[in-house]
Amino acid sequence: QVQLVESGGGLVQAGGSLRLSCAASGIQFAINGMNWYRQVPGNQRELVAAITGGGTTNYPDSMKGRFTISGDRVKNTVYQQIHSLKPEDTGVYYCHTARNWKDNWGQGTQVTVFD
Repeated sequence: QVQLVESGGGLVQAGGSLRLSCAASGIQFAINGMNWYRQVPGNQRELVAAITGGGTTNYPDSMKGRFTISGDRVKNTVYQQIHSLKPEDTGVYYCHTARNWKDNWGQGTQVTVFD
């Protein structure tokens, strides 16, 4: 059974940084890859960053510059570093992976950025 557990969210002042973690079990991100999504209030869930099984990273144009995804194969954990946080980054951040055409989501971690 695939389980994804996010952590690292919290309350942070604008301009600060956070590192989110996604610990995976029942699946190897080094094989299947992993994605980070976020859902900000009033918006649909959107892709923030992706890492392939081979370690290649990809970011939507709107996310380039302040988001960095990385992974630790030994810990089977994927990280999302966010720099220069803005209030509009407030939302729930989810990790996601797919295997055999089945989507797997974590429960999400809340990030709240205040001025």
